[in-house]
Amino acid sequence: MGERLHDPWLVAVWPGMGTVAMGAGYYLMAKLGMHLWEELPARDLFEVDHVDVKDGLIQVAPLPRSRLFLWKDPQQHHDLIVFIGEAQPPAKSGLICHQLIDRVRPMGVTRVFTFAAMATGMRPGDHGRVFGAAIDRGTLARFRDLDLTVLEGGQINGLNGVLLGVAAESGMQGGCLLGEMPQLFSQLPYPKASLSVLEFFATLAGIKIDLTELESHAQDVEQKLETFLGRIEKAIHQVEGSGESAVPEPAEEEEDEKKKQPKLSAEDRQHLEQLFADAKKDRSRAYFLKQELDRLKVFREYEDRFLDLFKSPGG
Repeated sequence: MGERLHDPWLVAVWPGMGTVAMGAGYYLMAKLGMHLWEELPARDLFEVDHVDVKDGLIQVAPLPRSRLFLWKDPQQHHDLIVFIGEAQPPAKSGLICHQLIDRVRPMGVTRVFTFAAMATGMRPGDHGRVFGAAIDRGTLARFRDLDLTVLEGGQINGLNGVLLGVAAESGMQGGCLLGEMPQLFSQLPYPKASLSVLEFFATLAGIKIDLTELESHAQDVEQKLETFLGRIEKAIHQVEGSGESAVPEPAEEEEDEKKKQPKLSAEDRQHLEQLFADAKKDRSRAYFLKQELDRLKVFREYEDRFLDLFKSPGG
């Protein structure tokens, strides 16, 4: 790599409940203007388990990608390496975690953090807490000093936990930060939890992150979910005692939306092209681009191109 880093920390995110981790990871990468450092070989981690068919022709589905992005802190508190995995391998979870730790340890990384979600009985309008569990007692003490809600028991599933186990075996420090979200909406994106995680992480790391766009996005989603919850409660009240289902689960509505997948209009594509051009000139605009890709439900189609914006330093 040839770059000297100042007390670098690793942050690793994978898809999960509420897209909390990925939302925080993408925002962190976009707003700090990170650049691509390295990519882990996909064929070492994933196997092709299906093929796509389009117009009668079989096409091999691309394997999920696992990439590392770098940011050098101008204030020299902590440089950051952010790992973004498009999917969690169905097997070989230990392999990817060992590969990741082996890649970053020679760069001087001694602290590793993962982001995740914690579903509770909270309502969308409630204050969202950040829960946490630490690898080491020093990080745990720091969590308590910053009034984090410490997990006293339970499990951290998936690579969010496995990576920290490997890091602990390697003598590293760090932990998992979990943003609180409503259990009722666990199948829907919940940016308010991503915001809570990033607010805490910025304080913990002593770095500045402009959270304005994420705050606005979180507020907008929260208002929509509060309205939807109000409709649910009103419908339940109207049919109380009838034994009938009041309204469909939000997860069902989300599945219906996924099935529709409307094609982009020429106007939408032109709008996206302009946003890509803006983000290429100024990476801090990349998160707004991602919001639009998510709104139009085409992020998967444009994901590689989006991440290509971060291939080189500068911009």
